[in-house]
Amino acid sequence: MTEAIPGLTYTTARERPFDPPDELTRVREETPLHRMIYADDHEGWLVTGYALARAVLAHPSFSTRPELLHPPIQNRLIKMKEFTTPPGFFIRMDPPDHTRFRKLLTGQFTVRRMKQLEPRIEQITNDRLDAMERQGGPVDLVQAFAMPIPSLVICELLGVPYDDRERFQRDSAVMLSLRSTPEQAKAAMDDLLGYLRDLVRRKRAEPSDDLLGGLVAGGELNDEELAGVGLLLLVAGHETTANMLGLGTFALLTNPKQLAAVRDDPAVVEGAVEELLRYLTIIHIGPVRTAVEDVDLGGHLIKAGEAVTIAAAVANRDPERFGEAETLDVSRPVHGHLTFGHGVHQCLGQQLARAEMRIAYPALLRRFPGLRLAVPAEDVPMRSDMAIYGVHRLPVTW
Repeated sequence: MTEAIPGLTYTTARERPFDPPDELTRVREETPLHRMIYADDHEGWLVTGYALARAVLAHPSFSTRPELLHPPIQNRLIKMKEFTTPPGFFIRMDPPDHTRFRKLLTGQFTVRRMKQLEPRIEQITNDRLDAMERQGGPVDLVQAFAMPIPSLVICELLGVPYDDRERFQRDSAVMLSLRSTPEQAKAAMDDLLGYLRDLVRRKRAEPSDDLLGGLVAGGELNDEELAGVGLLLLVAGHETTANMLGLGTFALLTNPKQLAAVRDDPAVVEGAVEELLRYLTIIHIGPVRTAVEDVDLGGHLIKAGEAVTIAAAVANRDPERFGEAETLDVSRPVHGHLTFGHGVHQCLGQQLARAEMRIAYPALLRRFPGLRLAVPAEDVPMRSDMAIYGVHRLPVTW
């Protein structure tokens, strides 16, 4: 069945903290492709099946340009048509514009380059654990551990002073909040872009050995484009991994057998990161695309101009792709989950995120083998009101 059903709209409300919304899961059990009513009354499509989700993300006839998109939910962030893409914000560009920026950055995020960063990530992680140990519990793991590690790493990689973290973390939070008004979100983005323009100008005057400094020296991008690239990498580089570290630790603390495996068996850790990425899927709105020409998708005609929203958290639980998909099993081999996307827009920084998680999870659990929640699990505040899912706070002690 793919006929429009009145009231079939996208939801971010989760009945349980680690599972996608039940309503979207029920849709997948009926059909992997369903008619969906968008927030602006556009009649488009909802993809909940894994195979069709990959097909959409890989198909060149589906666009990510904001002026073509429709909002899946009523909120400021996803009102795509009202979002003016800053120059350099290449996640909202199609090829060949997207290709131009991606090629300039790909070499900075290779597996080899991330391996070279691992000793520094380990040092940053151990510094945060030392600080936690000195302070003693209870602490908010988000502020003490999950947020500082990726923030420090991305700041050093880009060449952004970590002392400015309060500003960029505040602006990021406003931009990603589903409760922000359009005016608040635009003001936050403009503030962060202004900060990055000033930083780029300083790097032109005083060359630096970091990613932004290298792009400045390369001379292929102007200041506005450099600020847009910096905005995308800075926000994505700390918000995503920070929320995976917080939410992943919460999931492990409520599943002692899985926690013990990550803590005690180094051979499990790499696969455990992939399983946590699949099982938790912090990208809980979209991705969203629009067909620029008629496309046959799974035997159904998607007409030019029709929007398609992928429920990535639901597709990552598709039993046709992942056996016992509703169960967290860090020992299972997991390949091909959609948490980093797929196709030309697959996350540029995925190897960095993997390295941070591979190092941080076991280091935390080994340093504090008695780590436990300091509040009942049901009292942990979840980020259902944000574009990136996770926990607002995670009170822990040991």
